[in-house]
Amino acid sequence: MNTKKGMKAGKLLKGFLPYYGKYKKILILDLFCAALTTLGELVLPLILRFITNQGMQDLASLTTGLVVKIGMLYLALRVIDSLAAYYMAYTGHVMGVYIETDMRQDAFEHLQMLSDSYYSNTKVGQIMSRITSDLFDVTEFAHHCPEEFFIAVLKGIVSFVILSGINLELTLLIFVMIPIMIVSCTWFNLKVKAAFRLQRNQIGELNAQIEDTLLGNRVVRAFANEPVEIEKFGRGNQDFMKIKKHTYRYMAAFQITTRSFDGLMYVLVIVAGGLFMIQGKIEPGDLVAYTLYVTTLLTTIRRIIEFAEQFQRGMTGIERFQEIMDVTPDIRDSKKAKPLTEVKGGIEFDHVSFEYADDHTQVLNDICLKVRPGERIALVGPSGGGKTTLCNLLPRFYDTTEGAIRIDGKDIKDITLRSLRSNIGVVQQDVYLFSGTVYENILYGRTGASREEVIRAAKLAGAHEFITELTDGYDTYVGERGVKLSGGQKQRISIARVFLKNPAILILDEATSALDNESEYLVSQSLEKLAAGRTTLTIAHRLTTIQGADRILVLSGNQIVEEGNHRELLEKKGMYYQLYMTANRLNQGIN
Repeated sequence: MNTKKGMKAGKLLKGFLPYYGKYKKILILDLFCAALTTLGELVLPLILRFITNQGMQDLASLTTGLVVKIGMLYLALRVIDSLAAYYMAYTGHVMGVYIETDMRQDAFEHLQMLSDSYYSNTKVGQIMSRITSDLFDVTEFAHHCPEEFFIAVLKGIVSFVILSGINLELTLLIFVMIPIMIVSCTWFNLKVKAAFRLQRNQIGELNAQIEDTLLGNRVVRAFANEPVEIEKFGRGNQDFMKIKKHTYRYMAAFQITTRSFDGLMYVLVIVAGGLFMIQGKIEPGDLVAYTLYVTTLLTTIRRIIEFAEQFQRGMTGIERFQEIMDVTPDIRDSKKAKPLTEVKGGIEFDHVSFEYADDHTQVLNDICLKVRPGERIALVGPSGGGKTTLCNLLPRFYDTTEGAIRIDGKDIKDITLRSLRSNIGVVQQDVYLFSGTVYENILYGRTGASREEVIRAAKLAGAHEFITELTDGYDTYVGERGVKLSGGQKQRISIARVFLKNPAILILDEATSALDNESEYLVSQSLEKLAAGRTTLTIAHRLTTIQGADRILVLSGNQIVEEGNHRELLEKKGMYYQLYMTANRLNQGIN
């Protein structure tokens, strides 16, 4: 993503304008109401001009009835103005909320399509900031931006036409000042925009730091490092304060520039208008009208300038939103992708190699492997050997750099992602439970399942007994990431979730390595039931858990260096034998 330079306003607006499409009727009526709110301001100078000139020329002709009629006319205009302003304030803002909601929905949906590599390189706090607080200002922007510019253009054109009819020379002098004023303020506008962008980035960094500290609060307390975290947050908070001070300095300079031009334009009206009146080129009522129109123009320009802060905030929010939308998913369905049906579970790795795109670190090199339907494969080897990566390539969490992976003879790149992943169940060491109830977490395996099916899955996973002993049974709230449950309980809930999903292919990624002996025994029994009749790839940390596997693959140096069952590999006395003997010595030492 482009984090050094902002996107051009034209590109941002081009991407933003389509969001008005669904609400164009509201927008058109909103702009019509905006035009109605200008009537009172544009007509008032003409009314005062008429009354002043009429009074100066023929006071007798200015009757009470005429004045009352003019007053009633202006009152009617103000009533129309109030009704139009109400529509703008309510429905116009609601339109902005609709657009903000649509953008946030699009951003969230787009984030679901991005691959692991994006999340590995992007802070979650920054992502959250982009789809929440960054879009708050879009509501005001979406509503006020078309209104303010439409009103400004309308008032500018109508004022120019009316004033030109009164005195062209004075009108040209006044309107020459406006572009000079706009050009003078542009530089400050750009500085303000850059400062707002820095603010957004820094608040995203603060969000990321807060999230990191709060999620790791137990580690913080365990190491008594509260002062360290407070100091880190203090530095980030102070940086944010400095950026805001920098922003307000440019905003202050921006505002003083506009006030200076206000004064110059009034001086111009007083001096030039006074001289023209002495020369008989302008009537007293015309000068009054001029002064009011200049006040209206300056008020409009001031509103645009004050809106500039909101405009820049909105543009910054749109820019940071667009940066997410511009990230192309690394992994997506091909045009010829078809759903995977009637899965038997045969898997083939055909000369598969993989390296990370950012640093080109090779993890797997020329892997060739065929797995029969229902076969149980165990993957062992030193850390960094590529075991987890090999399994992550199967559901396309990453794509191969070279070679192909096939399921039942079909290249996984020609299978829709949804159907591919629906037929693969994953049980990981680090279990993630969503904030909700036990029932909701198991139901996540197949959201359309009945309560009876959820309970059956829990029984198969050996989780039903402890679930029923919880305070509210299946409706017990598990807490943030399941903090209210033990490691073994969380693991059995995750296994129940996969039982409910009922996939043909199963990946067990060190599912018992973080558990105590009793929990490991219970979870291992559940996994045995789960693996029955399914093609299973097991990443093993404890070799005692995979001795019954049909085949054991030893991965080292990015390749498969040994292959066979437990007995065959021990007889070879190679790397597997060394790993097994080391594990035995460690167990004996512990005992």
